[in-house]
Amino acid sequence: MDKKLFGNPVFIVSTAVILLLVILGAFMPEEFGSVAGSLFNFTTLNFGWFYLLAVFIIILFLVLISISKYGSIRLGADTDRPEFPFFTWIGMLFSAGFGAGLVFWGVAEPMSHFFTTPFGNEAQTEEAARIAMGYSFFHWGVSQWSVFAIVGLVIGFLQFRKKKSGLVSTALEPVVGNKPLIKHSIDSLAVIATVMGIATSLGLGVLQMNGGLDAVFGTGNSFTVQLSIIGVMFLAYTLSSSTGLHKGIAYLSNLNLGLALVLMVFVFIAGPTVFILETFTLAIGDYITNFVSYSLRLQPYQGGDWVLGWTIFYWAWAIAWSPFVGAFVARVSRGRTIREFVMGVLVIPPAIACVWIAVFGGTALWYDLNAGTAIAEAVDADLTSALFQTFDVLPLAVLMSILAILLIFTFLVTSADSATYILASMTSYGSLNPPTVFKIVWGVLMSAIAAVLLYAGGLEALQTASLISALPFTVLLLMMVWAFVKIIRNEAPPIKKSDLRQFRRLEKEASKQKRR
Repeated sequence: MDKKLFGNPVFIVSTAVILLLVILGAFMPEEFGSVAGSLFNFTTLNFGWFYLLAVFIIILFLVLISISKYGSIRLGADTDRPEFPFFTWIGMLFSAGFGAGLVFWGVAEPMSHFFTTPFGNEAQTEEAARIAMGYSFFHWGVSQWSVFAIVGLVIGFLQFRKKKSGLVSTALEPVVGNKPLIKHSIDSLAVIATVMGIATSLGLGVLQMNGGLDAVFGTGNSFTVQLSIIGVMFLAYTLSSSTGLHKGIAYLSNLNLGLALVLMVFVFIAGPTVFILETFTLAIGDYITNFVSYSLRLQPYQGGDWVLGWTIFYWAWAIAWSPFVGAFVARVSRGRTIREFVMGVLVIPPAIACVWIAVFGGTALWYDLNAGTAIAEAVDADLTSALFQTFDVLPLAVLMSILAILLIFTFLVTSADSATYILASMTSYGSLNPPTVFKIVWGVLMSAIAAVLLYAGGLEALQTASLISALPFTVLLLMMVWAFVKIIRNEAPPIKKSDLRQFRRLEKEASKQKRR
């Protein structure tokens, strides 16, 4: 087992690079942050247009492939059927995707746009609120999920229909070939981006949980509390990971979706219900109307950096995470048709995200506009307080805050659980059932990285560093589209039932004519 683990070049290279980055982030956080920030600013300033165009092209490709004759092809054999029930599948998509991020940003993003408007309009007005909701829908909608969908589609197709390994390098073989150096380099980059992204997300989630515990129980914000949260989280996702997909992750995903629905329904009923419904309807209209212009919006004439700080940052974030989320989405989508996969991934999670933002963000906006609260100002001062500031203006604030802390915790556990599975798979040659020791190794590494960086204050620097990988991955995503076109054009779509019935009818008629 040890030989298999430590003899894998992807494991050796990725671990070495990650440890080096963590040491730099822990002992030289300011210098490391400065270099990482400069590199990230260089990539976004000079290639922001490339991110926007690439994501837009991927969306168009996914829509076209789903409505084409190839949409009926399954991610698996023609006789395969979905491995997980629909509700569980959606819960797993949502939990492994950006569930924890949405809980964080569901109030924080619209209130941030309300406080500092995207187009330079007067802030904290009715018009600012409308733009804030429309743009929040856009950022959490189809575009972000399209990046996960393309990786999941290609890996799932190769893994379950062609019986190949579920690695990013395997998905790119039709374009880059199968030379070991190239394959190992691509997979190492995928592992590094995944570990750094998950570690920083765990750390940021821990900070939000610490803020919630302090607001409810007065625990204070300290490293001791944060370390305790990490310890409990590590035990939870290690236990869950050892039980496999059909138990731990599946159960937690159902719990996440159930808890999220309970919180959302409560706020919908206790909050300004009619305003939420009207806000949702208007924001959907604005999202659809402005989709193309927002998708390709830059500010070369004004010289502003709002788009760089929000849209391009989000796209870079999603692209950097795409190897992990895409590989997990592929793993849980076995047996679904390409059409069902694309429509499910591009519609259901974004729809849930938009409803969530309308309920929570809409409630916060209504109270600031009509009740004289200052949630937007509080959010501008401390983003982690956004959700709990909103609960403070509603009934049962303490109970709802406790449930929200539990939801953040379960979302983080599920994300970490999913990540350990995918990392173990990536470093065991794409195995569908990676050894438990691989999962434990990655679980320990991610927890240790998050703890060290929380202590040293280097979390933001590592997060920025992880987003630098978005630029090479954007190129790889477009190559993946090309690779999938080369693979799928030689695939015969399954025979439709209507065509089969017609064939049998013609066969019977031909048989009758012969007998005559």
